Amino acid sequence: MRGPGQRGPAMIEPIPTERPDEPRLPSPSFGAPSVAPSTSITALIQARAAEAPDRCAVEHLTASLTYGELDDASSRLAQHLRQRGIGRGDVVGVFLERSIAMVIGVLAVLKTGAAYAPQDARISPRAQLGRIAEQARMRVVLTTERFVGTMPEGLEVIRVDEPREATSPAFPVASTPSDTCAVIFTSGTTGVPNGVQVSHGNLVNLLTQAPGDLGITAGTRVGQVLNIAFDMAMWEMFGALVHGGTLVIRGTDIAATAERVDVLVATPSILATLSSHRSTAHTVVVAGERCPQALADEWARGHRFLNSCGPTEITIINTLVEHHPGRPLTIGAPVPGTSVYVLDPDLRPVREGESGEMWVGGAGVTAGYIGNPHLTEERYLPDPFAADGSRMFRTRDVGRWTPQGELEHLSRTDDQVKVRGFRVELDSVSRALESAPGCSAAVTVRRDARNLAAVIVPATVDPDAARTAVAELLPYYCVPTEVVAVDRLPLTPRGKVDREAVLRLLDAAAANPTRVAA
Repeated sequence: MRGPGQRGPAMIEPIPTERPDEPRLPSPSFGAPSVAPSTSITALIQARAAEAPDRCAVEHLTASLTYGELDDASSRLAQHLRQRGIGRGDVVGVFLERSIAMVIGVLAVLKTGAAYAPQDARISPRAQLGRIAEQARMRVVLTTERFVGTMPEGLEVIRVDEPREATSPAFPVASTPSDTCAVIFTSGTTGVPNGVQVSHGNLVNLLTQAPGDLGITAGTRVGQVLNIAFDMAMWEMFGALVHGGTLVIRGTDIAATAERVDVLVATPSILATLSSHRSTAHTVVVAGERCPQALADEWARGHRFLNSCGPTEITIINTLVEHHPGRPLTIGAPVPGTSVYVLDPDLRPVREGESGEMWVGGAGVTAGYIGNPHLTEERYLPDPFAADGSRMFRTRDVGRWTPQGELEHLSRTDDQVKVRGFRVELDSVSRALESAPGCSAAVTVRRDARNLAAVIVPATVDPDAARTAVAELLPYYCVPTEVVAVDRLPLTPRGKVDREAVLRLLDAAAANPTRVAA
């Protein structure tokens, strides 16, 4: 994987198509040339600590740390990790909760040259944590006293909140742009977790140049409101720290945080729960799911509102637009150093205004899935529009170019949906439901942006037991809010499950909860 500055649109030339009458890639397919430095996230944060050690780096409720204090605490923990044999090439689990300890743990891991894999220990089942640890071949996990008893077996557990004596100074391992910084598990909803390897260079490309830097400068207060396992949490945390900003970690009240920060990163579902009039944020950016036009218009009236899009595999987002009230909402154009191709099934460009599948190239394309080379080869292909031997990623998003040179997101090509900003594979939820006692079949559907619903067979299965089965195997956002037990599933004439009929069945059950659907 090349670092930013080594791979950019200025070096990319579309390869001619075989026939001159075929469409060519429109010029907006390529973002501006990258001007990001060739460095690591660790080095950038170290530089901010050296420049202003007394500046506030992070605050949570009544506690806070300066950059100097954060540097010292993370260095002590990093030294301990090194003594345990942790270094470049390792992956360390950071299994705790949204807290100052989380930030200390992440920076400590990075100072060893290793990569971190975050999970929220409050809501992640032990089985899920165990699968993630196995997939990433972890030997060590970091947590706090509260969660020691919930950690998977067979791992060395180190507490971040345990006091440590100062040791002789040890310089951080100098990570390269191509070194893995984070392993983000996209949802944990498949039989084998998919951990995306995000490099330092991937992140530096997005976070150190406009518009991905979100205008953050020294002293800017950036909210940390998202689940720590979400890729967008890297935008919050590293986006603040590489620029000398203050990371404001929320407590239980998201609204209170939104009312005392300058920059807010959120999903549209979260933003919809907040008051645009009371928020002090001058910049608000959303990603993770489709943003309703009305929500974008509302927030754009009093704030700089950015709508963005992109899967974890291309480093958080790769298209972004500053929205203005009243204009059609799009997902914008590629950020610097990246490219987006709208292609037909034969991987040829479609004409302007025609829909096609979006593929992404450039400096944001990650190294692939840890421990799963087969899936990596399936979803990351050689980029035929670049002359440098790099790869492009299949997003499975369907879009089209507008006459204004922006991308309009239309749909998904697969069974994967977004719930509360997280990617969920519906069949995986159905499989978890089918693990409930007596359940022979299940179908899961997306009710809305925050809820799943399911139908299970036969009618004698306990819906509460089925929901419990999902909760024991998958993250909280995968648990259906509605489960209806029936004698048989509705089918289409071709013998496939009729999902429209499933939705009608769920509607009928909701309207008449005392009736058991047959």
